[in-house]
Amino acid sequence: MKGRSPKKELYTSLISGFFFPLHERIKNHHSVAVRKELEISQWWDQIRLQELQLSRLRQLLMQAEAHVPYYRNLFAKIGFEAKDVRSLTDLQRLPLLDKSKIRSNTEALKSENARSLHRFNTGGSSGEPLVFYIGKERVTHDVAAKWRATRWWDVDIGDREMVVWGSSIELGAQDGIRALRDRVLRTRLLPAFEMSEQKLDRFLDEIRAMRPKMLFGYPSALFHIARHAKASGRHMDDLGIRVAFVTSERLYDEQRQQISETFACAVANGYGGRDAGFIAHECPQGSMHITAEDIVVEILDRQGAPLPYGEAGEIVVTHLATKDFPFIRYRTGDIGVLDSKPCACGRGLPVLKEIQGRSTDFLVAQDGTVIHGLALIYILRDMPQVRNFKIIQESLDLTRVWVVSEAALIPETIAKIERGFKARLGPAVNIMIEEMAEIPADKSGKFRYVVSKVATA
Repeated sequence: MKGRSPKKELYTSLISGFFFPLHERIKNHHSVAVRKELEISQWWDQIRLQELQLSRLRQLLMQAEAHVPYYRNLFAKIGFEAKDVRSLTDLQRLPLLDKSKIRSNTEALKSENARSLHRFNTGGSSGEPLVFYIGKERVTHDVAAKWRATRWWDVDIGDREMVVWGSSIELGAQDGIRALRDRVLRTRLLPAFEMSEQKLDRFLDEIRAMRPKMLFGYPSALFHIARHAKASGRHMDDLGIRVAFVTSERLYDEQRQQISETFACAVANGYGGRDAGFIAHECPQGSMHITAEDIVVEILDRQGAPLPYGEAGEIVVTHLATKDFPFIRYRTGDIGVLDSKPCACGRGLPVLKEIQGRSTDFLVAQDGTVIHGLALIYILRDMPQVRNFKIIQESLDLTRVWVVSEAALIPETIAKIERGFKARLGPAVNIMIEEMAEIPADKSGKFRYVVSKVATA
């Protein structure tokens, strides 16, 4: 059922209705118009949404065939013509796209018509480095999708927001203009890498001083802050926080319960990434709705065959707003389950019943500081020769680093890894780097790229 528009503060209305739209227009983004379209189409039935997907899919494939060298050559090789696409199932005629193919064909995946591409890199859930590019259309649609999901919870751009994050992109972009924009939007960024008791106390002080309407961050980071508040007897349930948005990791029931209890707010899960896009968001009824207007989700078995509703398989996505650098049948490496039941909220957007396979651990430095696993991941992920890695903290004195490299690591690279790890874990920690041909998965079949055997409780 469609809900009423929430009553906003005057400042929030000014920001969401004037300043942010102006900001987006200056950047040549059309996120306002796209968001308004999404807020209409979210109520469509499944058939109408699939018709929209098919139309946009055909356009994407025709653009790729005409202007993207990689797909022009691929389509010619397998005898595929985009104009003949008549069903979403026609996607199954195309091979899957993975990180290794993108790395091997990065330039050929750029559209000949692309302008103003932005370079991104990510380690992904497996720790495997990936460089890719995003155009303005993709940025516009991703902003709009996130904005729509934010408004499901009666919060909006301009409401006070505390962000607990660790990406080098966000943390490294705090120049004067970005800082001014964040102040205007009433967004405050806290670094999620290091969480000593002193810093956790400061985080709680800043949250209380700001009294945000929403929190945003890694579930593990917000959980750690919430758990510290409980352990230290600090009450944070009187601040008027409406919702905590969490993303980038698997959300566990214990984390949801503790965050909700500590901050007296709902917890809304989000699933996606810089590479695959904003795939799904949780609505107030508890369903993870797929952004079907922009993304086609397939659930495949190990042989690449589609699985029915209710069966777990790999999540493969086609992002329909990526004509500048197409993500077509992109393997996320995550395991998920589609739900055949519609959500009680009334939205026709399909539902991901379950998402598996994402986990980021904390590590403990020698001085007792708790460190987010991403603090070490970022040291490795930007090294182009590193294809895969796994970090295993055996004890406070020993951390192993398994590395799969395209070529043998040179002494300078090994020294760089050691310096980075010691700077975060402690100068006396033994960093044992082991080069391997392949890194085995856990017994469960999942891959954990950070494993700490040191208790953090």
